[in-house]
Amino acid sequence: MDKKFIDDSHKYLMNTYKRYPIVLRKGRGMKVWSSDGKEYLDFVGGIAVNCLGHCHPKVVITLQKQAQRLLHVSNLYHIEPQIKLAQILIKLSCTDKAFFCNSGAEAIEAAIKLVRKYAKEHTAFNKFEIITTYGSFHGRTLAALSATGQEKFHKGFEPLVPGFKHVPFNDINALKKAISKSTCAVILEPIQGEIGIRMPAEGYLKEVRHICDKHGILLVFDEVQTGVGRTGKFFAYEHYDVEPDIISLAKGLGGGVAIGAMLAKDHVAASFQPGSHASTFGGNPLACAAAITTIETLLEDGFILDNCRRMGRYLMKNLERLKRDFSFLIVDIRGLGLMVGMEITTHGDAIVNACAERGVLINCIAGNVLRFTPPLIVTEKDINHLIDVLEDVLGRIP
Repeated sequence: MDKKFIDDSHKYLMNTYKRYPIVLRKGRGMKVWSSDGKEYLDFVGGIAVNCLGHCHPKVVITLQKQAQRLLHVSNLYHIEPQIKLAQILIKLSCTDKAFFCNSGAEAIEAAIKLVRKYAKEHTAFNKFEIITTYGSFHGRTLAALSATGQEKFHKGFEPLVPGFKHVPFNDINALKKAISKSTCAVILEPIQGEIGIRMPAEGYLKEVRHICDKHGILLVFDEVQTGVGRTGKFFAYEHYDVEPDIISLAKGLGGGVAIGAMLAKDHVAASFQPGSHASTFGGNPLACAAAITTIETLLEDGFILDNCRRMGRYLMKNLERLKRDFSFLIVDIRGLGLMVGMEITTHGDAIVNACAERGVLINCIAGNVLRFTPPLIVTEKDINHLIDVLEDVLGRIP
C-alpha cells in the first residue's frame, strides 16, 4: 500500500521535499504508524510541532467541539478564542499585543513589516535595514528567506528583498560594525535551529539587547522553534534574562494545528493600524481553540515543562555517553530542554534511514547534525530505546 501512495505522491505533488519512503497514517503520544502498519517512535515530533505528542485527547476533543460550533469567520469581527489566546500569551510573555497568522514564516513577515513601519513613524531618517545572523533560518517566504542567513536557501530566488545584513552569530563586534543610520532592527533566534542547534555564548543575548537600546533599534526574537516549552521554559528568552520587543511563534503553539503569532510591546504594536497588515485565516476559531488547550495542558501543574527539562538532561547525558564510546564519529552534543543536536563527522542521512528501519524517527540538519525534538511527554523508556538503536546503528559504521 505504501508503494501506491508514494507513487501517487511523486505523480501529483510538487517535488519540494526530500521525503523518506514512509506514509504515516496514525499517531498517538510518542508513536506514529505507517499505512502498512509499522510502528515508529517519533523523535522528530513534526519538527518541534507536536509538543504534547500526537493527537493529544484534550486537543482532539477541543477541535471536535469547536468544529461543531464555529470553524471560520472574518477578522472583521471579534473572535472569542482569538481574544482568549492573546490574553494567555500576553500574560506569559513580556509583550502587550498579539497578531495571529498561520505559520512561522508569516509571523516573521509580520515582524519585518512592523519594525519597518515603526521606524518610519519614529525616526526622521529612512531606517529600514534589518540585521540577522549567518546560519539563521526565518522561513521561506521571500522576505523571511532574505532574512535567513544561509546562502543555500537563496539560490535561484534572487534578487532577494533588499535591506538585510547578516553577521556571524555570537560575534558582538561584527554586530556593532554592521549597525548604520539605516538600521531599524535585529532579528535573532535565541538558539539557532536549522543550522545545527547553535547555542548563544554566555552574555551574548544580553549584550545584543544593550546595543539595540543604545542605538534605538528594535530586538526581535524568532522563537518559532524554541518557543512553547521546547527549551524547558515557555519562551527561550527566559533562560537568558533578556526581553525582546517582538516575538514570533508557531510550530508547537497549536499542538499540531497550524497557527503562528507575532507578539509585540505596546509602543511598537501601535504602529499597526487597520490596513497595516492582515491574514484571512489568521486567528481563526479552530486554530485558536487548539492553541488555548495546548498551552493550558502544557502548563498544567508544571509537569510537562518539568519533564522537558528532566528528559532533556537525561537525553544529553546518554548522548554524551555515546560520544565517549564513538569519539571517532561524534563531535559534539548541544542543546537545551528537548531541542538537542548531535554533530557527527559524516553525513547523517544513512544514520537517519537506519534508525527508521529500526522503528525510530530522527532527522538530520546541516548535513551532519542529528536533531532530536521529540514531544515534551517523552519518557526515559523512550530515550533508552532511542539510545539502544543509535548505539546499534553507529556500531555498524565502518
